[in-house]
Amino acid sequence: MELGEEISVEVNTRVRALEFLIQQKALTGVVETVPTYSSLLVYYDPREIGYEALCASIAELAPQATTGVLPPARSVELPCCYDDPELGFDLTAAAERLALSADDLVRLHAGAEYLVYFIGFTPGLPYMTGMPERINIPRLDTPRTKTPPGSVGIGGIQCCIYSVESPGGFWILGRTPLALYAPDAAEPTLLRAGDRVRFRPIDRTEFDAISRAVAARTYRPVIS
Repeated sequence: MELGEEISVEVNTRVRALEFLIQQKALTGVVETVPTYSSLLVYYDPREIGYEALCASIAELAPQATTGVLPPARSVELPCCYDDPELGFDLTAAAERLALSADDLVRLHAGAEYLVYFIGFTPGLPYMTGMPERINIPRLDTPRTKTPPGSVGIGGIQCCIYSVESPGGFWILGRTPLALYAPDAAEPTLLRAGDRVRFRPIDRTEFDAISRAVAARTYRPVIS
């Protein structure tokens, strides 16, 4: 289902609202839904419902897909260590590229509230909007072949967090000790489309302490 052509909060809200309606109505045959910037992929079982019938059911719901149908968004606090060169290994270079001090870049990045458009590319990786215009930055000219999980990066007009080790072209400002993807957990991904995210700066000592608590499964993320 295509609900628009541009990347915007308004279009993405309609996508998430349509997904919510489909789930609430428990449409026959629907197996899974996958939201993106402006479209919604609907997997279905053709043994339970035909293509035309499913399209008609979804088309009937589409006009109702507005902000008003969505439940209140979750607010998620993510601790992030910016002050260690091992973790925020692009912070200094990104600050120079933006003609900012490293402290100002951290202040601007951590001072914003981000909206999760959708989860994708790798399991648990959030694509987020809300980054201050002052720190918009082109992606790396040459993407790196490996980026550690938990790395918090910026590129273009977006912020993302690497959920697993993977290639990537974002400038890495810091790292969160939280696990964004835990395949053996009851809820494998920490974040969801529609979440509101804020970063809380922490030092390396707290980063290590939280990492140990996450590994022991005693740490509870701050989600409201």
